[in-house]
Amino acid sequence: MKYSKLGRRGPEISTIGFGAWAIGGMNWGKTDDNVSKAALQTAVEHGVTFIDTADVYGFGHSETLIRDVLENMHMKEKVIVATKAGNDFYNAKSQDDLGYGPIRQNADYDYIIYAAEQSLKRLNVEALDILQLHSPDTEKLERDEPWRALEKLKQDGKIKYAGLSIQSFRETEQAFLLDRHKDLIDVIQVRYNLLEREAEKVLFTKAETYGIGVIVRIPLLFGFLTGKFDKNTQFSPEDHRSMNLSSEKLEKYLLDLKKMEPLYEKYKKQTKAQLALRFCISPSAAHVAIPGAKTQQQVLDNIAASDLGPIPLKDIPLL
Repeated sequence: MKYSKLGRRGPEISTIGFGAWAIGGMNWGKTDDNVSKAALQTAVEHGVTFIDTADVYGFGHSETLIRDVLENMHMKEKVIVATKAGNDFYNAKSQDDLGYGPIRQNADYDYIIYAAEQSLKRLNVEALDILQLHSPDTEKLERDEPWRALEKLKQDGKIKYAGLSIQSFRETEQAFLLDRHKDLIDVIQVRYNLLEREAEKVLFTKAETYGIGVIVRIPLLFGFLTGKFDKNTQFSPEDHRSMNLSSEKLEKYLLDLKKMEPLYEKYKKQTKAQLALRFCISPSAAHVAIPGAKTQQQVLDNIAASDLGPIPLKDIPLL
């Protein structure tokens, strides 16, 4: 496993992390907590020191599983856990209901403070390693309230690093926020993968200029870049990919994927997932990719990409 510093102010972390949305038990089909814990434990045992989660993942269940595993392994002090706040689920449907429920974006000052306090309890820590605003729309981010909340939490020692999860497909639109809050934002999280490269236009340059750490989410495009899906793939209604990877989107992605064939041919001894992850840690601005995993084998395949390292830019096909 290779490691890098998460921006100028951030901690040193593994270049491949663990995305913990799926293990929350909602929106990714059925999960088994014992299998999820085994996957997470395998990741940590093999050198993963960065876990990304959010309070809304499983309505707190993802955070609880992470706490259980890290406490059992006595690794809480050695693994960085980045969580998020801003999707208010506290009045949503019961956790037994796999639907999204009436979750709403909430970037109010009091709510961000409250949500952070709940995450502190679930993770059983005195300070959150990283708290990110969970992909608010631009209008909410133009208000002072969410930023004042992060400042207050930092001042009170409730969070070590402040972050912003950039809203998907708003990578250029929201880049100005790095200029405005460069002294507060330690970390950003951004949607970026072989087929979605909007972050390269403006965001990565600004992040490097200000020394802001970059977490790459959706590096496998919800599993599409593993090569397991085709135009006939269907997902169960409770799986969010039934919306985010609709048949129309799959068709478009499959057309774009043909441009990647030279890459797959040159590195045919590596899995498509490994190549996709290597791509995500190739830009100098990107410090860690956070693929999701529900099984131990998926974890082992993913983390191998760290030792393989970045792909030479000349080998990456243009879109």
